[in-house]
Amino acid sequence: MNGLPDNESMVNEIIEMGLIKSNRVKNAFMSVDRGRFVFPGFERYAYFDEPLPLGESGQTISAPSMLGIMLEVMRIERWHYVLEIGTGSGYSAALISRIADFGGVVSVEHNYNLFKFGKNNLREFSNVLPVFGDGTAGYPPFSQKPQYDRIVIMASTNTIPDILLTQLMNDGFVVAPIGPRNYQELVRVWKNGKVEKYGGCIFVPLKYGFD
Repeated sequence: MNGLPDNESMVNEIIEMGLIKSNRVKNAFMSVDRGRFVFPGFERYAYFDEPLPLGESGQTISAPSMLGIMLEVMRIERWHYVLEIGTGSGYSAALISRIADFGGVVSVEHNYNLFKFGKNNLREFSNVLPVFGDGTAGYPPFSQKPQYDRIVIMASTNTIPDILLTQLMNDGFVVAPIGPRNYQELVRVWKNGKVEKYGGCIFVPLKYGFD
């Protein structure tokens, strides 16, 4: 033992914090090694509970505790289909795919270099479809009718694009950090317009178009 944390100790720490509550989310974190998803040069920090930069993209791989909160709020069932806006390194898509193991994940990334990085990291996750595109438009082949049980936006935004709401099933919702650049509120916005709040957070801004 070198005294450094590993994936299991990282997950147990988040459980002790009370942020991972369900077995479904716990098992996903235990089965997906965060060390496989950090950017080269940051491997030694992989199991610390903090966001890490993803190269020069200006984006980060989120802190594991924040992802634990988001995944609990998402209430994903095994058969669900999930749209993720912001693939990043692929870590969150991998976690979601382990929960929705009878369903699937479409994960959209606007930065081409990150798309390639995330897609490579996700090659063993057969129920994840990585897509290079403008996530604010969702996934265009599925943009005209409801397709998803859950949508999650992994970047801050002032409003949720209407086109994403059209892609939700009637009993579905979007989870996203809503607010200005320096501070947001994690919210759950239902298809019927109901809004629920889950505390403060800070994410990088959602970008429209492509990098």
